[in-house]
Amino acid sequence: MIKRARPKSIRQTLLSWRRILQRFWPQIRKQKGLLILASLALLTKVFSRLIAPWPLKLIFDFVLVPEAHDTQLDWSVLRNMNTDMLLMVLAFAIIATAVFRAMSAYLSLVGLSVAASRIIAEIRADLYAHIQRLSLSFHYSAKSGDLITRITSDVSTLRSATVDATLPLIVDTLTFISMVGVMFWIDWELALIALAVFPLFVISSFKLTRQIKKVSRQQRHRESAMAATAAEALGAIKVVQALSLERRLEKIFEDDNRQSLEDSAHTQQLSAGLQRTAEILVAIATALVLWRGAIIVQQGNATPGDLLVFVNYLKTAFKPARSLAKEAAKISKASASGERIMDLFDLVPGVRDQPRAIKAQPFRGAILFQEVSFAYPQAGILASSELASGAFPSDRLALNNISFKVKAGQHIALVGPSGSGKSTLVSLLLRLYDPLAGQVYIDGNDIRDYQIDSLRQQISIVLQDSVLFGATVRENIAYGTVGASERDIVQAAKLANAHDFIMGLPHGYDTPMSERGATLSGGQRQRIAIARAAVRKARIVILDEPTVGLDNKSEKIVNEALGRLIQNTTTFLITHDLRAAENFDRIFYIEDGQLIESGTHSALMRQAQHYAALYEMQTV
Repeated sequence: MIKRARPKSIRQTLLSWRRILQRFWPQIRKQKGLLILASLALLTKVFSRLIAPWPLKLIFDFVLVPEAHDTQLDWSVLRNMNTDMLLMVLAFAIIATAVFRAMSAYLSLVGLSVAASRIIAEIRADLYAHIQRLSLSFHYSAKSGDLITRITSDVSTLRSATVDATLPLIVDTLTFISMVGVMFWIDWELALIALAVFPLFVISSFKLTRQIKKVSRQQRHRESAMAATAAEALGAIKVVQALSLERRLEKIFEDDNRQSLEDSAHTQQLSAGLQRTAEILVAIATALVLWRGAIIVQQGNATPGDLLVFVNYLKTAFKPARSLAKEAAKISKASASGERIMDLFDLVPGVRDQPRAIKAQPFRGAILFQEVSFAYPQAGILASSELASGAFPSDRLALNNISFKVKAGQHIALVGPSGSGKSTLVSLLLRLYDPLAGQVYIDGNDIRDYQIDSLRQQISIVLQDSVLFGATVRENIAYGTVGASERDIVQAAKLANAHDFIMGLPHGYDTPMSERGATLSGGQRQRIAIARAAVRKARIVILDEPTVGLDNKSEKIVNEALGRLIQNTTTFLITHDLRAAENFDRIFYIEDGQLIESGTHSALMRQAQHYAALYEMQTV
């Protein structure tokens, strides 16, 4: 199950963001050039904001009210300048300041946007790769819709918050600090009056922002639930329609959709309340400053221009307050999304390369299972004491002390009741799971000593329900085989009895497949799957009920292809049809996770036990 972190305080939220930055620092560091450029432009933008009101101050003090006396600086140069010339210079200064600010804003926004896009693209790719390598036990318990939401929507939310919310807040915060300093330089008394309302804003902001984050997190979970419901229903649409489940699933989707909309409305309500609070507090501070400032100007201790600059700074300095209110929802959603992404990155694959794993050399195909036991996670994790003693509770084991040896090139049929452990056995050979006890060897080496990719690339598999991807026929055949040439693909298709029907498709090998190959018959899908297995030219082949559900004609064609596929290979066939196992070199009868019988068809029939009884039952 995916862990869901729930920060309860501002401090924990900041720690969460710090953790996110630390986790993604390698990706961030790659964009340091763009980030430095954006930072310099950002500082330039802050400086341009600082100087923006000063031309207006000079117009007031030297043109409109020339008798005003500035107590802070000596402006003798301006006092001696012609009025018309001064107006022209100050007007040009206003334009120049605006252009300066616009250029710096453009550079900072573009620089950060490009850097953020590159960082987020790399994070999304890393997250996708990480999810694909998580253990099957995780994928069986996780909802695919939720995972898709985290890869797409949650990652996009991080980028949006970075560019659309975080950048403005950084600019406004730096502006606030700078302008407060200048305000104290202009008049410390007015600065204290202006800042008197700030603690009230901080208290109300922290309270409302925490509520916004809580509701935003709930909304993200609702959206994930909707995505999971939709993915599950659309992925099994045939079953949904056949069982008339449309209304039931629509009701589940509607409930989550309504709750998501209510959460969104609540978030907007809280954000609007925070923004209105900020505006009222800024208005109170402005009124107090104007009241006291007017008195100071009348007393001759400041000029009208000083008061104008001060009020302008006051409104601009408190912009972070209004920005925080405006962008609180985005930042809260980004925080929730970041936590959800980090939760996935924190999961460690149950099966992964050992520190000193080596690349597997071309296999000959000799296989050894030595006292192998295994239990699925949902069946209960065995305690370490049980592992150490070897005293396994058999009712919790999918495989119990399995041992056998297979020579290179032998064909093995795995038979027995459903749920007896046949598929589990070949899953261990593919290292989709690791055994709880015992070892699995290929060519005399423990498969855990091999790099996983180099192991699996040398094993071909044909499943009962072979999956085709939304790509061309050529790409589907070549999937999983690096460097497969056109000749290899065509030869594999011919081996699989697939070449003729492929050439009859609208675009031949370039015909795009619908999702899961739904436009092809079951036999055609299986033949493409066999071609995919054949193009690998692997020495180990796994066949998992490859002809189930096929009509007699398709089954015959597929069996012919399978016969060519498994020549000179070590083959494991999982089947319930014992007639398909008759001619195999050895037959393993597995029941309740144990290897009960082993031998050729004729030898097992002479034993007249489990296999013989099941065979006679099928052939009566």
